[in-house]
Amino acid sequence: MREWLEAVSEPVIVLIDALALLIIVVGTVEVTFTMVRAVWNPLGARLARLTWLRYARWLVAALTFQLAADIIETSVSTSWQTIGRVGAIAVIRTFLNYFLERDVDKDLAVEREAPPPAA
Repeated sequence: MREWLEAVSEPVIVLIDALALLIIVVGTVEVTFTMVRAVWNPLGARLARLTWLRYARWLVAALTFQLAADIIETSVSTSWQTIGRVGAIAVIRTFLNYFLERDVDKDLAVEREAPPPAA
């Protein structure tokens, strides 16, 4: 039974990590194109904040996927050294995710309170 679990979990971990990488790449490409366009057509403070807020959402999603892969990896590991390493990485990712989400929530609250842009 354990061999089956290890055989199934390894490709699942790789797939989840690949999805996290894809999410980071898509978000980074999106914000890069937006910022390159801003060189010729400035975004303004509100739109720039929204752009970075969107990028933060991409990063939160990717961190969540990476954390899921870490959880699966620790569930099938038998080495305390591996569990400790993956656990430390998971803690770091959890803290990053927490603070990033907190900043996103703060920016969303500021955005909700801001007056709508003039037409």
